[in-house]
Amino acid sequence: MKYKYIILISLYLLHTSCEDFVSVEVPDYKIISETVFSNDITANSAVVGIYNELFKADFSNGNFRSVTMLAGLSGDNLRTTALNYAMIEFGENEILNTNSYNLDLWSSAYKIIYMCNAVLDGLQMSEGVTTKMKDKLMAEARFVRAFVYFYLVNLYGDVPLIQTTDYRVNALASRNTTPEVYELIIDDLKSAVAVLDINFDNGERLRANKFTAMALLARTYLFVEDWENAETFSNQVIDSSDNYTLLENLNEVFLVNSKESIWQLSPAGRGALSFITNEARIFILTSPPPNSQQPVALSSEIIESYDNEDLRLKHWIGKFDTENQAFYYPFKYKNNSQGIITEYNMVMRLAEQYLIRAEARAQLGKLTESIVDLDKIRKRANLQLISDSAPDIGKEALLDSISKERNRELFSEWGHRWLDLKRTGIATEVLSNKKSSWQDTDLLYPIPEDEINKNPNLTQNNGY
Repeated sequence: MKYKYIILISLYLLHTSCEDFVSVEVPDYKIISETVFSNDITANSAVVGIYNELFKADFSNGNFRSVTMLAGLSGDNLRTTALNYAMIEFGENEILNTNSYNLDLWSSAYKIIYMCNAVLDGLQMSEGVTTKMKDKLMAEARFVRAFVYFYLVNLYGDVPLIQTTDYRVNALASRNTTPEVYELIIDDLKSAVAVLDINFDNGERLRANKFTAMALLARTYLFVEDWENAETFSNQVIDSSDNYTLLENLNEVFLVNSKESIWQLSPAGRGALSFITNEARIFILTSPPPNSQQPVALSSEIIESYDNEDLRLKHWIGKFDTENQAFYYPFKYKNNSQGIITEYNMVMRLAEQYLIRAEARAQLGKLTESIVDLDKIRKRANLQLISDSAPDIGKEALLDSISKERNRELFSEWGHRWLDLKRTGIATEVLSNKKSSWQDTDLLYPIPEDEINKNPNLTQNNGY
């Protein structure tokens, strides 16, 4: 049966149609909506288009308006060194509900969710896509939707659950509770785990497989304090040693298809002439700050958290000296020149899974096993092992060590520090002495005023 699948525009999108997100190849080959879900090849291309969009979208591209940048400023890892008032608001945790970067973060995230919903709807209606391919692609779309909702719920709290392409429904959607959002995230991820296989797509780590979904499930369960499931799913990822390993050479971690990577995004998603990650382009300081193109540096707090012998200080942090001051910057990505793609944007990697399992085990009272996991990270960093220095460490002290190690290991990656400060309940304790206007309501970003003006059913977070 021939059908015509028309994607309507939601008020959460910035005027994006099917043609804007479905691409067969990088950069620009587009498929008209009538044929998107007519066979396996074109349907697969629609899902490839979602992954490409993740590298282009403000929410996920590692650029100025991304989670990595804005959440990094909200915590205590990054500081802005330029007169960019939108960034300054995030750095001071005094975000106006009219902040354009906040609007772009929100709207681009919902754009990706809408794309996932469009793929799910199209595949459900399709009679031309084989069952095996349909199941795989739907599982990937649900994984990406869960991934985006994970960040939305952690940045904004209660958010609308958009699960349709019906613009009339979406335009009036109210906010769902945080538990309801997590319920959808877990349901989507469990569905993905049940369907996806363990293989990489053409040897690349650019698409979700079973372990990618398990890794995000482990993180999600950690955030909802389901320690048993956090341990269970992180354990399955870690035990897949044929697929993933903790690399000893820190300079290899962020390379294309590094064996530590669980999921990466390619710069090629932005277009055929894109060769470098946005993180390399904007983090690596090449001229004296402040600089509108390189607007941030690392905070003194993160630099001072490292021991001198820590290899991450040597390999993952760069230094730019001026006559009056030294500026430190993230140097995990090292290729900031055009040529060939040597690095992919790292979304999830194995080191985080060790830290998730360490924390879950500590919370479960399995302190010895937790120390073993934590020491995996410390050993690679050339630090003294907890098993040697403090084998009888107590639960609270061990959890504090894990928290510090998460900061030193995952800084400048996807806002981990900001989310960790909030979920562990220490944001006010840590940030109130560093941010002059800090108040508890700063824990959530404001719902963008433009969205509230469009939708009478949207409410604002407290304090805005």
